[in-house]
Amino acid sequence: MFEQLINGLTQGSVYALLALGFTLIFGTLRMVTFAHGEIYMIGAYVGFEMIRLFAPSFVLAIMAALVITAILGVVVEILAFHFLRDAPHVTSLLVTIGISILLINLTQLIWGPETKSIPYALLDKLDYGEFEVWGVYITYLQIAVLTVTVLLMAFLYLLINRTKLGMVIRATAQDYEAAYAMGVNVNVVFSTAFAIGSMLGGVAGVLIGVYYNLFYPTMGQLYGLKAFSASVVGGLMSLPGSVVAGLLIGVVETFAVELGASSMRHMVSFLFMILILLIRPGGLFGGRELIQARGD
Repeated sequence: MFEQLINGLTQGSVYALLALGFTLIFGTLRMVTFAHGEIYMIGAYVGFEMIRLFAPSFVLAIMAALVITAILGVVVEILAFHFLRDAPHVTSLLVTIGISILLINLTQLIWGPETKSIPYALLDKLDYGEFEVWGVYITYLQIAVLTVTVLLMAFLYLLINRTKLGMVIRATAQDYEAAYAMGVNVNVVFSTAFAIGSMLGGVAGVLIGVYYNLFYPTMGQLYGLKAFSASVVGGLMSLPGSVVAGLLIGVVETFAVELGASSMRHMVSFLFMILILLIRPGGLFGGRELIQARGD
């Protein structure tokens, strides 16, 4: 049971990272992007190429994914939101759907439609070993995934709550017109929020791609949908809510597999989310927004 709990937390931490990106972007722009799952997928492929071509290093793969997905996030924000600032929200929504389809097809042209895997000679160098703690076997890869996730969550918390940039983001999230009147360049804030959210998605792609050693062009569709659902279940504008919801979904999925419902694990996770929303329509942390302006 404890080993499955570790597996669930590992899986759920990836959902949490993706959900944090959704929450940060929605909390700042009050708009949803459906290209987030494809940015996650691009991050996975960037990590795949870094490991395959240069060195079997998590650090190199993650740093490359951070840079590429941050740039991609800014491009998506400019195309889908900056030029459509006064357009109806559905227009930007449709543009992000178009961008997601574009990214999938570009990936198929570059890497092909088939599933890619890291060669086993390189996997051995990444050290897939395991160790035992009180009878529970934990792999070093799981520790790496959980450690990176916790560090990024801590970084985001400190950024939002302990820095001047975070104060500006929270002020813009609360009332971007008032922030603009006070001299804040809201366009830069929006692009920054999108870049940070995309970076979280890109790192999640590297982590889950290496964890399962599977890379394919449509890998971001289901993960993106689940991450968006996790952000809704968590409260949509609550960063801690996104984390808790993502971890819960990962644990529920893993135990569904353990109980013999591996073919229905996605159905089980969505039924779990529906049940939570029926009980708490505002989400687990609804009304407790972390992205808000305070008297700093």
